[in-house]
Formats: sequence, structure tokens, C-alpha cells
Amino acid sequence: MPRLFTGLEIPHDVGFALSLKRGGLGKSRWIDASNYHITLRYIGDVDNQTGNAVANCLDGLRVDPPFSVTINQLGVFGGNRPRVLYAGVEPCPQLLALHEMHERALQKIGLKPEGRKFTPHVTLARLNGVSAEEVANHIGRAGVFYPLTFTVNQFVLYSAKDSVGGGPYLVEERYPLAA
Repeated sequence: MPRLFTGLEIPHDVGFALSLKRGGLGKSRWIDASNYHITLRYIGDVDNQTGNAVANCLDGLRVDPPFSVTINQLGVFGGNRPRVLYAGVEPCPQLLALHEMHERALQKIGLKPEGRKFTPHVTLARLNGVSAEEVANHIGRAGVFYPLTFTVNQFVLYSAKDSVGGGPYLVEERYPLAA
């Protein structure tokens, strides 16, 4: 199996609204709206046996009932050397609990703990040679960020080709939240 990660799909209307924040940042690589998602747990490159174990362990995870997620701001990773422009997700208790469930379940089957702090977000662009000032100006020009809320009924197991990130991503499995 290729590179794997778990996440939440972004509904089409929310993706369209986020795509309107695109453009104007030099040679940056903008993510196609069809590849927008919220990563719950990065897994990485695995062999087929591990991929099957991942799919099986995820099948037992359930959160009852479905919950709402709100995307509420633009932000940047990288500080003075910006790398990623993202739309920030309000970290609600159900989302944090789902992330923790993934982390525990995947460690039980032998995967190493995720080394990075969980910061729920939707990657909009991979920045290339853009200054912090340019990004700040872009965020300012984007205007008021009206919160975008949607209901989460499932999470997915994604695969990605070995690349520099940004898709295309393939949904390998869908897992409903409620039993």
C-alpha cells in the first residue's frame, strides 16, 4: 500500500468557499479543492500487511453521535519562513477525541506515536519563496473569514502517491462514526 493517513472529507460547498481564498502568493502550489481534508493521523508509507492491520483496527472505532466541525480562520505554518497556508479548524472535544482514538488504536498495532502536535486544519497552499509579510498581506486581503460549519458522519483512510504533498488523494475506506 502507498502512503496512508486518516482524515475527514470536506464537503463540496465548504471546499468551494475555501477555494475562493486562493491566488496571489507567487509560485506557491495551491491545493485543488477536491483534495481538501482535515488530517486526523498521518501514518506514512507502509507495507500491505501493515496497511491491512490499519484498515482493520480503524473499523472498530466509533464516535456516537456525529458532530459538527467549524473552520474559522486563515493561518500559516512556518512563522518567519512560511511553508503552508491553511484554514484553521476549531478544536471541538469530539474532534480531539477522534484524533486520540486514532492515535491509541494505531499505536496498539505497533505504529510509532505521531511526533507532531495535533493542529486541525485544511491545507490550502504549499508556499514557495513567499515572505511572512506577503502571507500576512494575503490574509489581510482575504477579508473577514466567515465560519464554515459542517457535520462529520464518517472518517476516511486515505492513500497518497509518494510526492511532495497536496494530492491526489484516494479514499481507501470510509468508516461511519455511529455504530
